[in-house]
Parts: sequence; C-alpha cells; structure tokens
Amino acid sequence: MAPQAAGPHKSGQNGVSRPLKRKRGVEDVDTLDKRVKAIDVKDHAFETFADLPLSQPSASGLEASHFKILTDVQKKAIPSALLGSDILGAAKTGSGKTLAFLVPVLENLYRRKWTEYDGLGALILSPTRELAIQIFEVLRKIGRYHSFSAGLVIGGKSLKDERERLERMNILVCTPGRMLQHMDQTASLDIGNLQMLVLDEADRIMDMGFQSTVDAIVEHLPQKRQTMLFSATQTKKVSDLARLSLKDPEYVSVHEAADNATPSTLQQNYIVTPLSQKLDTLWSFIRANLKSKIIVFLSSGKQVRFVYEAFRHMQPGLPLMHLHGRQKQSTRLDITNNYSASKHSCLFATDVVARGLDFPAVDWVIQLDCPEDADTYIHRVGRTARYEREGRAVLFLEPSEEEGMLKRLEQKRVTVEKINVRQKKQQSIQNQLQNMCFKDPELKYLGQKAFVSYVRSVHLQKDKEVFKLSELPLEEFSASLGLPGTPSIKFGKGDAMKTLKNTPRSVQLSSDDEDDSDGNQDLGSKFKADQPRTKYGRMFERRNQDVLANHFTKLVGDGKGSRDDDENELDGQAGFLSVKRRLSNASEDGSELRAAENTNDIVHDSDNKIMSSSIKEPILVDSKRKEKLLKSKKNVAKLKEKGKKLVFDEDGTAHEMYELQDEDKFQARGAPDEQKARFLQAEQERLRTADVSDKAAEKAKRREQKAKKKAREAMEVESKEAPQVELVPFEGDEGDAEPLDDTDMDDDGADPAKERPKKWFEKGIASEALSRRNKGDRETHKPETLADLEAMASGLLT
Repeated sequence: MAPQAAGPHKSGQNGVSRPLKRKRGVEDVDTLDKRVKAIDVKDHAFETFADLPLSQPSASGLEASHFKILTDVQKKAIPSALLGSDILGAAKTGSGKTLAFLVPVLENLYRRKWTEYDGLGALILSPTRELAIQIFEVLRKIGRYHSFSAGLVIGGKSLKDERERLERMNILVCTPGRMLQHMDQTASLDIGNLQMLVLDEADRIMDMGFQSTVDAIVEHLPQKRQTMLFSATQTKKVSDLARLSLKDPEYVSVHEAADNATPSTLQQNYIVTPLSQKLDTLWSFIRANLKSKIIVFLSSGKQVRFVYEAFRHMQPGLPLMHLHGRQKQSTRLDITNNYSASKHSCLFATDVVARGLDFPAVDWVIQLDCPEDADTYIHRVGRTARYEREGRAVLFLEPSEEEGMLKRLEQKRVTVEKINVRQKKQQSIQNQLQNMCFKDPELKYLGQKAFVSYVRSVHLQKDKEVFKLSELPLEEFSASLGLPGTPSIKFGKGDAMKTLKNTPRSVQLSSDDEDDSDGNQDLGSKFKADQPRTKYGRMFERRNQDVLANHFTKLVGDGKGSRDDDENELDGQAGFLSVKRRLSNASEDGSELRAAENTNDIVHDSDNKIMSSSIKEPILVDSKRKEKLLKSKKNVAKLKEKGKKLVFDEDGTAHEMYELQDEDKFQARGAPDEQKARFLQAEQERLRTADVSDKAAEKAKRREQKAKKKAREAMEVESKEAPQVELVPFEGDEGDAEPLDDTDMDDDGADPAKERPKKWFEKGIASEALSRRNKGDRETHKPETLADLEAMASGLLT
C-alpha cells in the first residue's frame, strides 16, 4: 500500500495535528473559565480537590503528590481565590495554608494562558529562607505537569547567577530583602505585568522588621493585581491592608469559632522552674526521651550555640543539631534536611524555625525561653501536631513570668496545664559545665555571650508585665552556665540609669539650679544611693572647686592685672583661650602696623592678627608654628577667600549653585504640599521613563551581542569548510615543501613580473631546482654512455 501524502499540518506524537491540539486547549480553557465563574462561594460543597474546577495539569500534580481531601482553610480560600478576590487568611498551624495559595496561583496563570514571554506572573514572599525553600518544593510537586518556569530567590548564592535566570521566570518564591535587591539592580526583571502577590506568614513580614522592605517592594508592583495574605495569626490593621492596596478582601478564618487557636490534638503544658535550673531540667528531659524527636526554642543564636556545644560534649545519647540565623545558607539547608529525615533527634533553634516549617513527626516542642508574645507561642507549638497528628508542647516559665504569660495566652484562647517535675529524676549538670568551662576557654566565652544575649533579650522585650529583669536571679543563672563570675552588662540596672546617662550635662545642671533655692549646686545629689558611683560622678562630687591656685590666677591675668581688666582689653574675647602670647614690639594704641619679615605682603597688628590685602578677615596668630607656616605663599593662598560656584541659565545670567527663590513667585505656584506632590510626580514619571529606556537599551545590547556571536560562529563554520592548500615537495629536497597556488602564476605557467623573494631555506640545490621548474626547463643529466651522448646531440640539433 502506497503511503499517503503528508497534509498541510505536521502531526504530533499521538497523530493529532498541532493546530487541532491548540484548538482543543483553547476550548478547555474556555470551559474551565465557565466552571470557575459558576462557583458559589457560600456553598461549601467542596470536599476533595476533584470537586474543584481545576485544570488537568493541576489535578494530575495534586494526585501524584497524594493530595486529595481539602482542609478547612482550603475549602474557604481556594474558591474565592479562583474568582480573583483578595484573600486575608488565618488558620491554625499545619492546616494546609500552602496549598491554599499555590493552587490558585497555578490555576489563574493557566487560565490566562501565561507563557515565558509574558514575564513574572506571581510573586510569593516568605519571611525566612527555610520556609521559602519548603514552599518552592511543594510548588515543584504539584506543578510538575505545568509548563510554567518557577524560581527560588533567597540569597546565599551569587547575585549574577540568579540575575541570568530571572528574566525567564513566571513564578518566584523569595525573601523580601533579596527580592528588593533584584528589583533595584536587575534590569531584565519584568514585573510590570504581575498578576498575583502572596505573603505567607504575613504578620511576620509586615511587622517592623520588614516594613520598609515590603513598602519598597509594593511600590514597584502594579496596582491592578490579586493579593493574598496567609498566617496562623493574621493581622487586621487597616494601615497594613492599605499599604498592600487590598480591595474588599475576603477574610478567611478557621479558628475563630473554635475554643482555641491551636490544634485539638496538641497537648500543651507548662512548668515553673527557676532560671538557674532550666538547663538541669532540659538535660533531664532529653535523657528521659531518647526515642523522641524534639525541638528546643531559645531566644538568641548565642544561647543556641552554647547549649548545643555544652550538651554535645556531655553526650546525652541522642543526635543533637542546632539552627540559627547566623549560619551559612548551605549549612542551614543541610541541617533542615537532616532533621526532617531523622527519626530520633533534638534540634536547638531560634524563632527562625518557628514559622511555617513542616518537620515530619515532631513529638515534643520545648520552649526553654519564654516567647515574646502569644502569637510567637502559637507559631512555635505549631511545629508539632500537624495535619491532625498528635503532639506535645512544654513551656518553661520563670516564677516572675508565670502570671503575665498565662494572661496573654488566655486572651488568645490558648489553654495550657501546669505540670511538675519529678525531683528524684532530675539531674544537676552545673558542676560538669563548670569543669568544661575551666578546661575549654572557647566554651566559657560562648557561655558569657549566651548570658549577655539572654539578659539583653529580656531587657528589650516590650511587655514589661511578663519580662521583669529586676526580679531575675542573674548571679545564680550565671553560675548555672558554668561561668566563674557574672559578666558585666551596661544596661543591667534598669531604665533610670540609662536615661540619666543619655541626659545632656547642661540639662542636668539647669535642673539642679532650679531645685536649689540657695544657689549652691549639689551635683552629687543627682546620683541616687541605689545607683553605682562612676568616675564622672565622683568628679562632680568634689568639694572646694572654686579655690584656684596662684599660677592659675596669674595665667588668667597674664601677670599684668586682674581678670576683669584683661577681659575689657580683649573686648569680650574668651580670656587666655584666645591668645597664648603677645608680640613685644606691638604699638600701644593698636593703630600702627609693622612690616613682616617675609615678602608675602603680610603684616601684624597690635593684637597679633595677620592682615593682607587678599584676605578680608584677620588671621589670629596664637603659636610660633602658625606664624612660621604663614611665611609660605602656598599656605597663605589657602587662607584667601575662595570664589563661589556659579551656574548659568538659558539667558546667560549667573546664579549661585543654591539660592533661595523669590517668596512671591513661590507662593504664586501654589501651596508647598501641592508643589511637592507635583515635583514627586514629575520625578517618578521621569524615573519610570528612564527605567523603560534603560531596559530597552539593555535588551538591545543583549540582542546585538547575540547577533555578533552568531556571526562569529558562522565565520568559523565557513573557515572550516574552505579548501585547503596543497603542499608540493621540492625535487631537490624532499623534506621541504612550498604551497602551490594557481593565483601566483600566469596562464602560461610562468612567474609574474615581480619575482618572489627567496626564503631562508631556499638555498643550494633546492633553489636551483625551484627556478628550473618555474621556467619550464627540464633538468638535464650528465651523459654516462655513448648512446646518451648521441641522444643529447640530436636534441641540440633539432
């Protein structure tokens, strides 16, 4: 059977023509749009992902990742997000918030037929690098069948490598600081067509630590976009919502109607332990739970490092790890992966781990240091009891923290039960820590830093009803760390000493003058009895400061008269601080001038001031060194009045660089606020235009470079395909060779008029053979026999 002729369209692998496949894809998108528009947000009939109007690539990715049943937050958030509404989501930790915004991101870009040429379509911000990595991994799993390109921008890598890949990305998962850096420095990053902005752990991103960064990022983004905010403790402040330009957001809350904000499968307890016994209790707990997976939260990275190093030396019998923000990105990633893969281990960490991270099968969450607020507590305990699994959390409280912290937890509907420690099973490690700190200076140094960082963290806490620094037994706490003494801390005495230290001396003196009705200043009274005496305090407490020595009185009066007469003579100048000596040959009336010793046209008056025709203000000579320097023309030129920098307008009129405008003209142009607004608008428009032109120039430059590269590659290909020149050996010397080219010879085979110069190797027999060959002569041989002689003679006769 003869094969059929190929049609006008190429066929795909399954035999369906490509235009037909594209047509079917358009029909699928149209059908999907109709199903999405028919969603009733109030109808909560969606139980599985199969019930939602999702595209085939998303459905396949969810099924391959074993996501089938919708959680409560997903039931409420995904339908509204598919319709394009702004979302403000609050749900318990471990409730599936990540899929609640990743599925709408993929679906909305798919229904808009997004391609790599459309630029960045979705931006997902995360407060920590670990959480950003986790979000990206989930995105890779459920989006494996989509054609979108996704990127992870978290820092810790080369900015140049990230910059080369950003221009092709459709979805970016990033941290705020690194993203702002690319927005400012990467010209190829196109964000003008952004469709969706997602903030995971939004309350942490929008607090004071990231506020300026988030504001700068939002200024770069287009106003017309969809914004989604998710967190376990969501913000409702109008100012935060206005900064992000949310329009009628849908507030999705799961735990408002519940009894508390934490999962019901989480068992929460607290113990009251003195500060000096915290490490003993923690060591005893770890020794009693060697077959468990534990996370221990501390308030600072220095504490994490000290506790990790100390416990590692004592070998509790359980693998130990530590994680804090000061580590390198590669180290943090390795520790996160190792802890996730382990079955039994203990992780010492700061609050960098407290938000969003999903560690599988965590049994215990221990909060060795009290969290700063109830929201931080909720996020910390959320590392266990995830996805309806069971978990346990224990909070260590110092006696002064118990009442205040329990009150804060009750306000957030968090219920914790008090438990006691069995004293028989508790072990003391204070002596072991002291021995280790004595033998290892580095460990002692870490302990000192841990002590200082803990006290500072308590001092900086805003909630003073919970954190009471004055009631903490710091000396006992220092001894429990194994330190030989209590490290000194500058602000350890409270706010009163800090305020007094920062108060200007003039303010302190004036306040003392007002309080003292007799006019006698008692500067030592401002240092209270309960405050330490410092060097400056003892200095101001000295008595008889108004009794001056004889040499001091003579110095002030210059040995000629009283201090009052000297002040009148100097016309109010500052006494001995103004002039150290006087010239002996000055005139009495001060009107005559004497000639200078040099030729610089400089003269001295009676008050020892240098006068010159080129210097308007007199120069005061108060030392021999200065008088010697002024004998140089170069040094005198420095003292001359310098000219002002002028600028010329269009009419050629000179103006100073900075000069005040005419008040009437300024008022005529409108109110200052209006002028400022117009100026800012004009500058923004100019910057926007310049940004567009810069990006266009950058793209044109890249296209030109690509064109040059292609041209070079084409020339290399042509050079490889060109014919090679043949080498012909000389008759006289078989070892040498010379290229033979037809262009060097005439039609008759003779050399051109101008003979080629000889090379260094063309000598002797080879040179003669070459000349004979070029002239067409035949090389004759010497006759050896009679027959040869007759043949040569016959040739000559003819």
